[in-house]
Amino acid sequence: MKDFKGKIAFITGGASGAGLGQAKLFAKAGMKVAITDIRQDALDSAVGEIVKYAGCKADDVLPICFDLTDRKAYKDAADAAEKKFGGPPHLLIQTAGVNSFGPVEASTFSDYDWVMGVCLDHVVNGLVIFVPRMIKAYGGKDGVAREEFHVATTSSMGGFIQGSGCGPYCAAKAAVNNLMFSYNEALATYGGGATTICPGNINSNIGDAEKYRPEHLRDTGYHVTEGTMAHLRSVHSGGIDPIELAEILKEGIENGRVIVLPFKDPASWIPMLEGMMGNVVDYALTDGERKAKAAARAAEMAKNRPSDAKPGREAWAVPEGAEAFGQARKDLDYVDPGRNPKFGS
Repeated sequence: MKDFKGKIAFITGGASGAGLGQAKLFAKAGMKVAITDIRQDALDSAVGEIVKYAGCKADDVLPICFDLTDRKAYKDAADAAEKKFGGPPHLLIQTAGVNSFGPVEASTFSDYDWVMGVCLDHVVNGLVIFVPRMIKAYGGKDGVAREEFHVATTSSMGGFIQGSGCGPYCAAKAAVNNLMFSYNEALATYGGGATTICPGNINSNIGDAEKYRPEHLRDTGYHVTEGTMAHLRSVHSGGIDPIELAEILKEGIENGRVIVLPFKDPASWIPMLEGMMGNVVDYALTDGERKAKAAARAAEMAKNRPSDAKPGREAWAVPEGAEAFGQARKDLDYVDPGRNPKFGS
């Protein structure tokens, strides 16, 4: 997809963080944009920010407040956007996400239902609701669309690695990545495509996600306090700027990339991606072989780190003032209190 002017975008999580960056950028590219969030106040603020950044009319931005895991509400939102703009989106970007950190063995049903509900189920909802409409409206035959159309998700590098400190999140993102691979293959028949962008850290408010966890899903197995959320806010403040991330996504969509990592020089991150994917192959090795290979790969990845990659901050250290970040709820006596759960190791 290369021509965005005058077309329609539907962006979940579009009131803040990566989603807001995408809404600003694609509105500036000339698209009419529907944005969604569960916070009406954030949506109201986002509309003004988008109009100011893109120089568009407020009438070209449609804010829709609803719970993405509610399929009826999602369908109603799709209907509202189609009625407002005259058709389904040419570009669907599903960016909304949540995360919480703690030992995977401490995870409860509520932890899985919340994290995977937002990070995976909402993506499924959007694909099932929108893709048939997009094909009917814009799809063609023999790989040639009548009008360009594309689906995308904001995933994570966590989808390529194991994370004993955020198992539900990594599992959800791995599934989302695979869905995009499948949909890219399927939509090619009609002239469409799919992209998954996999950042490592974004300057966003995902650190506050626990504040918006539904009441019926608050039975977490993780140690969550104001202190742990403050620590996450600090970590994410050092992440990639949402507009910069949106620019990288736009380039990926324009050039038919199915996987996009958050670096401006695409060729530079191939060794990093190969290293992450190699972790799966390593599970077929013996324990000793796996450890030796992991050490060699870590050294190679450090040597080949893209020059434009932003070093991540250590999210698993427990700085002064943070309260046992990433640990289990204190009453779960079966979890080893000395274990330091990892993200991607």
